[in-house]
Amino acid sequence: MTTEIELNIPPQPDDVSCGPTCLYALYRHFGDKKISLSRVRSEVQRLDNGGTLLEILACHALKRGYSATICTFHIQMYDPTWFAADGAAHTPSDLSERLEQQASAKRGNPRLKMATKACREFLRLGGELKMIDLTASLISGYLREGLPIITGLSSTFLYRHRREFGPKNLEDDIHGEPQGHFVMLIGYDSHKREVLVADPLDPNPPFHTAKYRLPIDRLLNAILLGVLTHDANLLVVRPAPKRR
Repeated sequence: MTTEIELNIPPQPDDVSCGPTCLYALYRHFGDKKISLSRVRSEVQRLDNGGTLLEILACHALKRGYSATICTFHIQMYDPTWFAADGAAHTPSDLSERLEQQASAKRGNPRLKMATKACREFLRLGGELKMIDLTASLISGYLREGLPIITGLSSTFLYRHRREFGPKNLEDDIHGEPQGHFVMLIGYDSHKREVLVADPLDPNPPFHTAKYRLPIDRLLNAILLGVLTHDANLLVVRPAPKRR
């Protein structure tokens, strides 16, 4: 069975705007044409390195009236015992409190501090956070519903690219560190076990095209390895139901 969502993704305007560009493409897909890419970029909070976090993207969508679900595999940020057997948080208030306690105990981590603030805001706004197994069926299930997925992953593993070093992100296989990236998942072929990726990085190595097909196992590994860069998660956004 093959599922493919018709979605166009523009090239990201700079090296660090992959997240806002994916979110903008998602808004356009749902017919939300009242917001520009430049506005999304200006409204999405950035980290010191210029990038952002999936929780921050999700908050932006919630504030525009969408619903949002994050499936996370980021065990540096979220302890597995904070979630029930079905993957859902025991209660949003309990999860928010534990996040606050963790941030207080790990004060020396500025990225954790920002991620904690964003996640607590996400929960306050009504977002749903899950920790469940990352499988092909999880991804294909959302796609069959017609829901594109924004995912944070390891671009170093995805592209099989050199790690990067320094403020200018120079390629350096010795001194370099792994890098993160946001892409969109818009299709799946269950026979070939391939996922269709929409990538805002233009050009992107080694595919050199905005859309490309990828073995599902390689994608799953790239998502899980996103834990090294505060990624390792999926964002599913749904339009608010229309009022009658």
